[in-house]
Amino acid sequence: MQFSVDLVARLGASVPRTAPAHLVMAIVVATSLTTPVALAGQGLTFNQGQSVAPAFEGWEQNEDGTFSLLFGYLNRNWEETPNVTVGPSNSFSPGAADRGQPTYFLPRRNRFVFKVEVPADFGDQELVWTLNVAGQELKAYGSLLPEYFLDNVVIMSETGTLGAGTSDPELREHEPPVVSLETPQEIEARVGEPVRLAAHVADDGLPEPDDNRLPVTEEGELDVGRAKQMIPSRITVEKVTGLHMTWFVYRAPEGVDARGSVRFNPPQIHPWEDTRPYSNSPWAPFWVPPTPPEDGRWTTEVTFDEPGTYVLRGRADDGGLLTDNDVTIRVAE
Repeated sequence: MQFSVDLVARLGASVPRTAPAHLVMAIVVATSLTTPVALAGQGLTFNQGQSVAPAFEGWEQNEDGTFSLLFGYLNRNWEETPNVTVGPSNSFSPGAADRGQPTYFLPRRNRFVFKVEVPADFGDQELVWTLNVAGQELKAYGSLLPEYFLDNVVIMSETGTLGAGTSDPELREHEPPVVSLETPQEIEARVGEPVRLAAHVADDGLPEPDDNRLPVTEEGELDVGRAKQMIPSRITVEKVTGLHMTWFVYRAPEGVDARGSVRFNPPQIHPWEDTRPYSNSPWAPFWVPPTPPEDGRWTTEVTFDEPGTYVLRGRADDGGLLTDNDVTIRVAE
């Protein structure tokens, strides 16, 4: 994870480029305890103008003997969503520059965003993802080092479903949601005309949905005083569990700011780690998962204000594991 290595370097620690994510973060925490002045500078947050750091999350072995390298990213902005077309500023090497990576970067931390399949004989090679945003070039190095091995328990721990170092016998058998798209994977649309998105989602009921209700008075109204006292202080991410389906922009035409030009109805749950209290995000304190439709069919509409080719991603997430499906929409004037 390039951004964590950069942070450790600024704090005065030394780690190898190939250090796994959990080791890097352990060093960050340990170093921060002895460098309060340096750490204070890291507490600054920005709405715009900052870089996007690619991150190598780990690898999985596939049944056919091949491997999948999993990547994510950290957009250091809370509001700006850079749109970086595949090319010199958003590319893989060696080999093909386009490996299915996003071109539209949502705010903050986004883990396990996409997979790149590599052959069974990949061995000790590296696959490098390079991003250049806000004038800062950063790289993530994908490899098959043993310490980067991923399974579902590790993924649930990294995303905040499980506490650090914990496990659950039931969750070890947990499977991601099963999604059947009722929407074509390629759609022709026009500017200003709503497009219907529909999917049927089935799940095994794990992990059990959180009862994350806000405190209310005897009259059933929000108890503001108690709610303010309940805002937690979190050292690591913590995710509210509960099945939901959400759509978001994965790729957008060059030069298009999808924040204002792509409109979902109803508004969609944030798929990124929005930890602000009361945000519409599973990582937000007091977020309450929606009640799943009785027939398992989740529907929404999307409207585009700018022409071009978009890739939208539909994500079924039960709070533990997730399933992604992409839909390409070509929007004409």
